[in-house]
Amino acid sequence: MEQYETERLSAAQLAAMRRSLTSGRGALSRRSLLRASGAGVFAVGGAGILSGCGIPPAKREGGAADSDDHSDKEKQVNFSNWTEYMDTSEDGKSRPTLEAFTRRTGIKVKYTEDINDNVEFFGKIQPQLAAGQDTGRDLINVTDWLAARIIRLGWAQKLDPSLLPHAYANLSSQFRTVDWDPGRAYSYPWTGIPCVVAYNAKATRGRKVDSVTQLLDDPTLKGRVGFLTEMRDTIGMTLLDMGKDPGTFTDADFDAAVGRLQKGVDKNQIRRFTGNDYTADLAKGDIAACLAWAGDVIQLQADNPDIKYAIPAAGYVTATDNLLVPAQARHRKNATRLIDYYYELPVAAQLAAYINYVCPVAGVGAELAKIDPELATNPLIIPDEAMAAKSHSFRSLSSAEETAYEEKFAKLIGA
Repeated sequence: MEQYETERLSAAQLAAMRRSLTSGRGALSRRSLLRASGAGVFAVGGAGILSGCGIPPAKREGGAADSDDHSDKEKQVNFSNWTEYMDTSEDGKSRPTLEAFTRRTGIKVKYTEDINDNVEFFGKIQPQLAAGQDTGRDLINVTDWLAARIIRLGWAQKLDPSLLPHAYANLSSQFRTVDWDPGRAYSYPWTGIPCVVAYNAKATRGRKVDSVTQLLDDPTLKGRVGFLTEMRDTIGMTLLDMGKDPGTFTDADFDAAVGRLQKGVDKNQIRRFTGNDYTADLAKGDIAACLAWAGDVIQLQADNPDIKYAIPAAGYVTATDNLLVPAQARHRKNATRLIDYYYELPVAAQLAAYINYVCPVAGVGAELAKIDPELATNPLIIPDEAMAAKSHSFRSLSSAEETAYEEKFAKLIGA
């Protein structure tokens, strides 16, 4: 077993973590993107997760070694997920898609809503993963940065493609290629989390706002523009507006993006950098236009018809939440079958109708229309081809890059 040095956090990384948990994705409720979009590996109680319990991270050559799979003898699967991230019956007493899976396969699902944010959850499972022990979970759902870290450390099991016919066939092209899991050998996305431009049409006097250039340069918006305290979203969207790919950018590109945003700060174009609290200011019109998470937009539009959104011509950044089978899980085959089940079109539609996030399953529109025609035409849930083609992922960062970038970003936003 190859040993790696413990990865400790810089002050800037710790500050980014606190922002995420107190006002960023990690502080949001359902349909407001309850996610902690962490920066590298974070800390719990001030100590680095990877150094918790004195256990250094370990990597197994070629990924996690196959555990003894008990799926055939033990017809069960233990699934850990975020709160309010699964369809529920009207009375709240049942979970229709999970129960249908059990009726069909005989596999009972122990479903636990024990993920409140990525950082906290990783703190729960890291000691067992590092020690090569079963976490008691066969399937987990974590955001892309943490999925990448778990895979890199050899703490995820490679998925059996023969058990994933629907997932392989129906995975949207928008989500097929990620640098941290080539060929989706270890993961499949549960949902997508887009960052878009949002504006209050009343506050802009009917003027459409559809680019980062407009946010930074339109004099009619001066002092009423918001950007996000999540580095990947704000820098990623700015890079795209500058003609750079957030999936392949250089240090010089990053610095140029920071410099461009700094000009917006210096001339008071940018009102402030915010976490999820931008929603109240946008609804009131104190912020006329801003970067926003698509889940927020859907929620705000339900209450305020003046809230609009735009997909910049330059593109937009999308994060994902992803299903993984942890190393040493007892029921890998059963877990893999459950992943594939949620890529069947009727099942994917039922889930999407309930959670209202971007569905990663191609061709789900017709099934979703049977449930709710309005949802089936909402590109924030089912991106059309043009919108999907504009989606970009922020590339994986090394620990050194993470530290340097977060320090520069913290200085920019005054954190």
